[in-house]
Amino acid sequence: MNLLFKALNDDTRRQILEFLKEKDMTAGEIAEKFNISKPSISHHLDILKRADLVTSEKKGQFVEYAINTTILEDVMKWIITLKK
Repeated sequence: MNLLFKALNDDTRRQILEFLKEKDMTAGEIAEKFNISKPSISHHLDILKRADLVTSEKKGQFVEYAINTTILEDVMKWIITLKK
């Protein structure tokens, strides 16, 4: 769970998740939304993947990224149990 909170502790990664909430995107499409280098976007995507917040699928010469809401649902359930 440490990887999850580390991943969510960065504004750029949270913005990437917001974009992926709307639709699946390639790294290039995501990079177009930011004023940072493509390698930096790849680094952020790698952190999000290691935290299971995004999944990736190779489609031709591109890799398409999608948000993984399952992990978020698990965290929300855990947080709710803390309230009791």
